[in-house]
Amino acid sequence: MARWLAIPLWQRVIGGLVIGGFVGYLAPEFGASLKPWGDAFVRVIKMLIVPLIFSTLVAGVVAMGDPKRLGSLGGRTIALYLATTAFAVTLGLGMGTLVKPGVGIDVAAADSSATSAVTSKLDTADEASLVDRFLNFNIAGDLEKFAANPFENLVLVVFLIVASFFVARPNLGYAVGFTILLIVGIAIASLNILTVITFTLATGVAILVIGGALTKVGQAIEQISEVAMGVVTTAMELAPFGVAALMAWVIGDKGFGILANLSLLALALYGACIVQILFTYGIIVRFGIDMPLRRFLRGIFDAQAFAYSTASSSATLPVTIKNVTENLGVDKSVASAVLPLGATINMDGTAIYLGIVALFAAQALDITVSMGDYALIALTATLASVGAAGIPSAGLFLAATVLAVFQDASGAPLISTEQATLVIAFIFPFDRLLDMMRTMTNVTGDAAVATLVAKWQGDLHDPGIKAPNTP
Repeated sequence: MARWLAIPLWQRVIGGLVIGGFVGYLAPEFGASLKPWGDAFVRVIKMLIVPLIFSTLVAGVVAMGDPKRLGSLGGRTIALYLATTAFAVTLGLGMGTLVKPGVGIDVAAADSSATSAVTSKLDTADEASLVDRFLNFNIAGDLEKFAANPFENLVLVVFLIVASFFVARPNLGYAVGFTILLIVGIAIASLNILTVITFTLATGVAILVIGGALTKVGQAIEQISEVAMGVVTTAMELAPFGVAALMAWVIGDKGFGILANLSLLALALYGACIVQILFTYGIIVRFGIDMPLRRFLRGIFDAQAFAYSTASSSATLPVTIKNVTENLGVDKSVASAVLPLGATINMDGTAIYLGIVALFAAQALDITVSMGDYALIALTATLASVGAAGIPSAGLFLAATVLAVFQDASGAPLISTEQATLVIAFIFPFDRLLDMMRTMTNVTGDAAVATLVAKWQGDLHDPGIKAPNTP
């Protein structure tokens, strides 16, 4: 065991990715059967989202000492996120124009079951307004989901609670506070992250402005945040196994062969995402932060690997916060404010994807794309990606909004609702492997922006990052 723990976590995670991929490829049925184990690990991390966001963000706001600093941080963060997203969608359009992934594709060949599934999801998305998603509050539904696997979920909860008491000793009262937040988080799991952030910010500002007796509450929450981070560290020891199970399932269930029909689309997306990471974020890291890109990427590799295997920015959030604070030296007050916001509105990989899918559809349906169409696609994809949920395949279902920009001289749509559904249904069975890459891009962008904002705010304590799990 000691030898295993002596290996840096990021190296163990790489091993999990590789071994899981081989297992899924060599024994597809066995690999696919490992999905419940991967799902269990994801649920462990998801359970930590609310207690981690609430405790670290409240502690961070209180530590700032001045609400004006919060406004400055928020303005800079949103501006950076919008800038990187605008560049991302432009990059996606350029790559889609260069590679031409839709030429020769017959979208009418989409599987009927996939078409039915896409139609259902699009109808559901149309019915849910932004206000509905923001105010979604369904304790009964969340508890019902928890009760669907009572024994397994209780085991996971007990594991987290025991870990919190182990981390908090001898001040066990803080572990009790963490346990309360954990239970509340499970009960409101369906709540939008933006709603959680808004409530948390209001709580932190109230403690800061009122002061007095509430100051001790803020200090207690700061200690609870330390416990939450310690529990995340403990849970991440399971990451190599969880990632291996998820990769074995993805490759075993989907297989690399599924990309044969969409190889150019995959090439365009992966190529654009790699350029976004190495070039766009590389400029931010090298010239904005004055940090070698290689060292930055090593510092967030755990988060990248988890994002790639789960295809969920939200589920990766606790890991991202841990990486940027421990490996990049970003102050918790900045990380806890910038990263949850990024998991909600910073979807660079999705923006790239929407641009490519729009051109894919136009090429498959033999529609000429004008410069005006390019501009409208860029604008629509940027705005649409901001509203994308941080869950698997959310970006694909936003494509219907982007495809609506294609119109003739009279303003009539060139792509009908049925055609848009067929395009999305054609891609849908292959989307998981595509979503994994764009989620990794999203998370990398979150970390780059958080680190740059921390430097601007004077809250980057260790500009020369250390390798993960090393002194």
